[in-house]
Amino acid sequence: MKNRDEHFMQIALKEAKKAYDQGEVPVGCIIVAGDEIIARAHNTRQNNHDPLGHAEVKAIQKAAKKRNAWILDDCELYVTLEPCLMCAGVILQSRIKRVVFGAFEPKFGVLGSTINIYEAATFNHQVEVKSGVLEEKCSSLMKNFFKELRNNKN
Repeated sequence: MKNRDEHFMQIALKEAKKAYDQGEVPVGCIIVAGDEIIARAHNTRQNNHDPLGHAEVKAIQKAAKKRNAWILDDCELYVTLEPCLMCAGVILQSRIKRVVFGAFEPKFGVLGSTINIYEAATFNHQVEVKSGVLEEKCSSLMKNFFKELRNNKN
């Protein structure tokens, strides 16, 4: 695999496009163990009226169910948008070893934009973070979604 992170982020982008097509904020997420995708999800918050309907939460739930275990310490999570505080907490609680995200989220992102929650040395689990993978593609999908949303309201 030429560039592993870009390869998996492309797949997360496909999930984000599913959300986009359903009128959801276009965030997609996959969870990888070794070279196998064990879970994939996209945002469903709007259509399901569910504040927990974030792509990361849904993907982690699917991975845990598939594994029949809540500890996912051999897994990597790829998500098109920097995780919020809730998602960062679920990632930490499930012991995911690595997070790779695409676009930064200046209002709610907690892996570098507003703060970096994982810099707190008091946590018993440390999560490796890589940011900005296919950032432009991830960011433009978001920008287009909100531009269309604004245009449709006028």
